[in-house]
Amino acid sequence: MTMVIGLTGGIGSGKTTVANLFADYHIDIIDADIVAREVVAPGSAGLKAIEDKLGSDILLTDGNLDRSKLRAAIFSDNTLKDWLNGLLHPMIREKMQADIQQATSPYCLLVVPLMVENNLQAMTDRLLVVDVDEQTQIARTTQRDGVDAEQVKSILAAQASRQERLDAADDIINNNNDGAQLSSQVATLHQQYLAMCQQQPS
Repeated sequence: MTMVIGLTGGIGSGKTTVANLFADYHIDIIDADIVAREVVAPGSAGLKAIEDKLGSDILLTDGNLDRSKLRAAIFSDNTLKDWLNGLLHPMIREKMQADIQQATSPYCLLVVPLMVENNLQAMTDRLLVVDVDEQTQIARTTQRDGVDAEQVKSILAAQASRQERLDAADDIINNNNDGAQLSSQVATLHQQYLAMCQQQPS
């Protein structure tokens, strides 16, 4: 059984950058954001259920889900949001489990932005948190997404606090500084994880 390392961090912490550094070591990456898109891809049961519930207006002309329309629909309707979460969360979890089963690297990385909030670390053997201070998160996200600082602060408020994530972590990567430091932290953890895999009963 492949060892599963959960990777999480708040918005703007650099999860993708860290995941890509692990991918350079040929480690399989299972990304919840990608899985979430796959379970509502054209032809999927997820998309059919959403279309049955909300009508074909929820689709783009190419048959894909109109995400901005869906966001607008659930924004003003909590019961719809709960219905959608109830539909998609089990599908996402099931697909992530299937992807973990198919991983061929010594360990795999399960990247979930809201891992701690949704208690998904139960799916992992260890939890790796990418940690940055709030100022850095705000600066990076405003720059990356072209949004204002207030919007980023409201997203931060809706996520687990920095301390809650650190309390749940087995391993921590500090990403306040430059890329060279990040690479060396990933290199060290990669070696640690490989050593742990060798100790695991096969």
